[in-house]
Amino acid sequence: MVYSVSDLRLPCSPSVYSFNQSSFNASRRSSSFSLLLKKDLFSRKIFAQKSSYDSDSSPLTVASKKVLVPDDQGEGASSLTDELKSPSTISDDPQVIHDVESEEMEDDTEIEVEEQESVPKELSTPLNRKIITEKSEAKPRTIPPPGIGQIYEIDPSLLGFRQHLDYRYAQYKRMREEIDKYEGGLEVFSRGYEKLGFVRSEMGITYREWAPGAKSAALIGDFNNWNPNADIMNRNEFGVWEIFLPNNADGSPAIPHGSRVKIRMETPSGIKDSIPAWIKFSVQAPGEIPYNGIYYDPPEEEKYVFKHPRPKRPKSLRIYESHVGMSSPEPMINTYANFRDDVLPRIKRLGYNAVQIMAIQEHSYYASFGYHVTNFFAPSSRFGTPDDLKSLIDKAHELGILVLMDIVHSHASNNVLDGLNMFDGTDGHYFHMGSRGQHSVWDSRLFNYGSWEVLRYLLSNARWWLEEYKFDGYRFDGVTSMMYIHHGLQVGFTGNYNEYFGYATDVDAVVYLMLVNDMIHGLYPEAVTIGEDVSGMPTFCIPVQDGGVGFDYRLHMAIADKWIEILKKRDEDWKMGDIVHTLTNRRWMEKCVAYAESHDQALVGDKTIAFWLMDKDMYEFMALDRPSTALIDRGIALHKMIRLITMGLGGEGYLNFMGNEFGHPEWIDFPRGDQCLPNGVVITGNGYSYDKCRRRFDLGDADYLRYRGMQEFDQAMQHVEEKYGFMTSEHTYISRKDEKDRVIVFEKGNLVFVFNFHWNNSYFDYRVGCAKPGKYKIVLDSDDPLFGGFGRLDHNAEYFSFEGWYGDRPRSFMVYAPNRTAVVYALVEDEPKVVNDLELVEIPETVKPAAAEPVKESEPDEESEPLDS
Repeated sequence: MVYSVSDLRLPCSPSVYSFNQSSFNASRRSSSFSLLLKKDLFSRKIFAQKSSYDSDSSPLTVASKKVLVPDDQGEGASSLTDELKSPSTISDDPQVIHDVESEEMEDDTEIEVEEQESVPKELSTPLNRKIITEKSEAKPRTIPPPGIGQIYEIDPSLLGFRQHLDYRYAQYKRMREEIDKYEGGLEVFSRGYEKLGFVRSEMGITYREWAPGAKSAALIGDFNNWNPNADIMNRNEFGVWEIFLPNNADGSPAIPHGSRVKIRMETPSGIKDSIPAWIKFSVQAPGEIPYNGIYYDPPEEEKYVFKHPRPKRPKSLRIYESHVGMSSPEPMINTYANFRDDVLPRIKRLGYNAVQIMAIQEHSYYASFGYHVTNFFAPSSRFGTPDDLKSLIDKAHELGILVLMDIVHSHASNNVLDGLNMFDGTDGHYFHMGSRGQHSVWDSRLFNYGSWEVLRYLLSNARWWLEEYKFDGYRFDGVTSMMYIHHGLQVGFTGNYNEYFGYATDVDAVVYLMLVNDMIHGLYPEAVTIGEDVSGMPTFCIPVQDGGVGFDYRLHMAIADKWIEILKKRDEDWKMGDIVHTLTNRRWMEKCVAYAESHDQALVGDKTIAFWLMDKDMYEFMALDRPSTALIDRGIALHKMIRLITMGLGGEGYLNFMGNEFGHPEWIDFPRGDQCLPNGVVITGNGYSYDKCRRRFDLGDADYLRYRGMQEFDQAMQHVEEKYGFMTSEHTYISRKDEKDRVIVFEKGNLVFVFNFHWNNSYFDYRVGCAKPGKYKIVLDSDDPLFGGFGRLDHNAEYFSFEGWYGDRPRSFMVYAPNRTAVVYALVEDEPKVVNDLELVEIPETVKPAAAEPVKESEPDEESEPLDS
C-alpha cells in the first residue's frame, strides 16, 4: 500500500508494524517508512508511524573497528587510510578521508584576554583536515579576503579602544587564514552539508557524524529494521564516524526516501539514540514524544523546482513578521501551503516588501515560538514538507517579496532526545562546558564559537537555507546574548564604550558573526542580515572589510520599550523631545529596522499597543453600528500616529508583527498544559487550546468593525513609503518638538510630517517650516474616515509655501492640525510616479464620520533639530 503526502509518495510494507527482536537478523532492506497526512477542520499535520524499536533498551555492544571499503565499490565509496595527504589534495575518488596532522593556529598578537575554558583537542581540530570533498563543478562565487580595516576613520571615537578592536580583527583574519589553509576557503568550509550528514552519490549513501565523545556508533532506522549490529560505523582519530551504504542491486538507494533514521551511540552517559545533527527533516509520530530523523531525498521528478528569481533588495525594508503555524484565523496549526495561498497575497496587498518568518528550524516544543531549535537544518514538519516550504518561498518571489528567516544561532534547545544537547554523551560537544554552556533564563545550551566544528556547523547552516531554500536573508536572534559572556542579563547598557570592549565581550562569538556576515554577503551580495542587539554595540553595522561586525541592519529594540513606557503615562506627561530622541538615537551610517511592537509584545504576559490603549473596550465597542467610547477614539487615533512616527523617524526599515497592523486584540498563548515547578508551584495551562494561537485576519477585513480602519491606514502608510521612499531619504530635518502644543514636525525628502499629539487642542493656520518652495498636498491623513478618523481635513486643499525663515527653515506654509492626528504633505512638483496600482478598499458609504472635536487656535513655539548635517 502507498501513503501520499502532497507530492510525496512512499511505499509502506505491512510487515514493518509487527517485527520483533528476531527481525534484526532479517534483511535491512525489507522495511520502509511511511509519512501520513492527517487533515481535518482544525489541523494538517505530518506524522511518522510509531517506532517499532525501544530507545531505552538495554545497552548493546557495538564493535568499533576500522573497516576498509574495497576500491571496487566505485565512485561514492568511502575509505579510511593512514596515508598522510595535504588538505588541498583533491582525490578523484569522492569522499575519501585522509589523516592529516593537526596544526596549531598561530597568534602573534600579544594582548591579554580573558582565559577561555580548555577544549579537548579532538573538539577543536578542523574536520576537513581529514576529509576530501566530493568532486564537483567549481562555483564562480567567491568571498573577498579580509580588508585593511578602516574602522577608526568611520568612527574616530573607537581609537581609545584600539587594542581590543585590533585584537578582534586579528582573530577574524587569523580564522580566515586558517580556513583558507585547511579547508580551501570560507566558500568550501561553509558547505559542510556536502560532507557531513547523509551524502548521496551515484554508487550509494555516505553518512558521517562528528561525535568524538562516542565509544561506538551505528546507523539504525527503518531501512535495517533498527538493527544496531547491521550498519556499524567507523571512527577516525578526530571523532568523525562514517559508513558507506552501497545502492541495492536494482540501483535504488539503500535508504528509501522518507525512512526514519537515527544514530545509536555508546557514550560516556550510556547508550543513546540521536537524530543526526545534520538531518534535513524530522517528524514526531502520533502518540510519541521523541522526534525521528527522516532521510529526505525525493526522486528528481518529485523535487520542487524554483520558477522565479530572487527579487532585488529594496532600498527600504518593510517587513511583515510572521509565524506560519499561527497564521490561520482558525484555532489550528496552519501550513506552508495555506500561508502561501492565503497570507502572502495579503502581505502583498498591504504593501510590505519582505516577510520575516519565525520558527522555521525544527523545534520539538511548539510553545518556544521556534527559539529552542532541535534540528538546525530541518524545516519544521508541523507546517508541511521541505518542498512545501520551497513552494512558499517561490511564490513570495513571484510577488516580489523578500523572504527573511528568523535564524537562531545564539543558543539551542537543551532537549537531549531530539537535539544537539549531550549529542555524543558529553557536555562540551557543541557547547561550552559547565555553567558557561547554560543560559539561566532561556533554559538552553550556549554554543562554543571557538570550536572549529561548531563554526563549520553554524556557517554551513546559514549557507544551507540560502542555497537550498532560496531565503533572501536573516534576522539573527539573540545577538546580544552571543556577544557578551554575561549575555546582557541584568546589565543596563548606557552607551559607554567601555561596556562593549573588554573582558565581558565574547570575542569568539563576535568573530563568528563577522565570519557569517562575510560569508553571506560574499556569496549573496543582495542578501539581508539583521541583528537583534539591545546593547547598542558599536561597529555592529560597519562592513567586516572595514573591521565591523558586518550586519546590514540593527533591530531598533529601544523603540518598542519606549512606547510601552510612554503608554503607561497620562497624555499630559508625554514628552515630544523624549519620543524624537528615542526614535533618532542611532549611530551615523548605521541602518536600523524600527518597530513599534513585534511578536515580543504580543505574547501572553505582555500587551500589544492596541490593548494598552483600548483594553477591555475592544471587546464591546469595535462595531461601527454601536457608539464608540473616548477610550476607543483615543486608542485608534494614537495607534495610527505611533506607527507612522515610528516608520518616519525610527530607521531605514520597518517591521510589523502579523495582525498588529489592525490592532489585533488579546495576546498570543500557545497550547500548553499545567506545569509543576520544582518548588511545587503549579502554573495553570490553557488546556492545550489553540484559541489564542492564531491571527484573526477576519477582524481586519470586516467592514463593520473599527479594526478595518486601522488596517486601511497601515496599508496606506506602506504604499506612501513605497511611493516616496521616505525611510531612506538622505534629507531628514526635525523642525519642531513643541512641548506646549504637543506637536512634532519633520521633513523626510520632500515630505513634511505634522503630528499633533495634543489630547484636546487643534490648531488653525499652524505654521510649519519646509525646505523647498512650491505647492504641497495631503498624501496621508490619519483623520481620514476611511481610517476610522473624523474627516476634519479637506484633501482637495492646496498648501503654498512662502519665503521667510521659520523653525530654522527657509520657507513655511500654513496648515490645520487637528488634535491626535498625523498628516503627511508632499511637494507636488516633485511627485514621483506611482509604483503600484493597488487601491485602498473604502468603507461603506452608510458609515458617517463622527463630528469633529472642539478646536483651539494657538501660536506655536519654535524648536528645531537638524539630522542631515
